[in-house]
Amino acid sequence: MSTQSARDGASGRGEGGLPDAVPVSLDRTTRLSWELGDRVTTGADATLAGEWRCHATLWAVAVFDVTDHTAVLRVRTPVGRELFYGVADADLVAARDALADAPDWERLD
Repeated sequence: MSTQSARDGASGRGEGGLPDAVPVSLDRTTRLSWELGDRVTTGADATLAGEWRCHATLWAVAVFDVTDHTAVLRVRTPVGRELFYGVADADLVAARDALADAPDWERLD
């Protein structure tokens, strides 16, 4: 895991490390490995809290509640690669608002 960074050549939005294609700016994220992110988000304790997709670029974002104070964001790239980020629940309010306000993004659930 790494904290507050972009990996795999993706330029991050601000200090949070999310790819620039995602219209969300988070100050504090923890990048999870694919194996850990997949295990956490498909586990019995994870609840899908929202899912959005971009019409123009085919990016997708899903938010999973995984503990009382922690969520995991799954970012799916246009080619199907999944990137996972741990986020404090308190930081997600602005992220959900940004996705709702983004013109090319729609909520799927």
